[in-house]
Amino acid sequence: MNRHFEVAAGSISGREHLRVGKNNQDACAVKFLDQAVVAVVCDGCGSAAHSEVGAKLGSQMTIAVIGQMLEKNAGKCGNPGFWQQVQEALLQRLDQLIVAWGDDRPQAIRDYWLFTIVGTVITSSITTVFALGDGTIVLNGQVLPLPTFANNAPPYLAYGLMEPQQVSLAPIQLQFQIHACLPTQEVQSMVIGSDGVQDLIAAAERPLPGRAEWVGALDQFWLDDRYFRNPDQIRRRLALMNREVAKPDWQRQQMNRESGLLPDDTTLVVLRRKGRSGR
Repeated sequence: MNRHFEVAAGSISGREHLRVGKNNQDACAVKFLDQAVVAVVCDGCGSAAHSEVGAKLGSQMTIAVIGQMLEKNAGKCGNPGFWQQVQEALLQRLDQLIVAWGDDRPQAIRDYWLFTIVGTVITSSITTVFALGDGTIVLNGQVLPLPTFANNAPPYLAYGLMEPQQVSLAPIQLQFQIHACLPTQEVQSMVIGSDGVQDLIAAAERPLPGRAEWVGALDQFWLDDRYFRNPDQIRRRLALMNREVAKPDWQRQQMNRESGLLPDDTTLVVLRRKGRSGR
């Protein structure tokens, strides 16, 4: 599949996480298989102590499990039953890790293993976009609506390992949801990202801190070749958007500060069909 699609990705800590000294709690993973491209973004629970651990391990576990499932059921990734099997396999692996953790089980889940998942599987014939929780999906330039959750409390995969009375969500909310399923020949570009990408989209007509240049529309990330030539270019661009700039005002004898534009951790994986360059 790497003959047909190319991928670029980047991630930065949000302004508010930088302010309080928190780690980036997002993670992403991409894998090219013989029969598919698999990409996922995981977003750790912001109020948890160490959810960056779960997000990083969870992103790797998710693409590994999906890869194994595709070996047996490559043509069924648009079927809800496929995702039920993926979920069960992920929960089994996660359970083994939590047992090995050897600590208070509910507390370990809350501290380390709460993360959302949004991703895509692109095979030669069919493309599926899925999520468990919130995030951002942009398919062929169109933002797909994902559900929002009260109090910014989305469902997390690991809730499936907790007792029902400990979780205030309906069982259906704890399952993978298919948000798009279409013939791969119709896919030209795609962005999957954490919910922080919504702030990136909203900042399009704002200037970069300390510069006269605009942030620009999201389509820059799949139209501009430089993001695919340099694997660090997306992260660099996001960092420019989120830097704090201090400028002296000599007349008033004070320092004026411009804050970063992305309050939340922001992670995106961009996929585009090869040959679709814009500038």
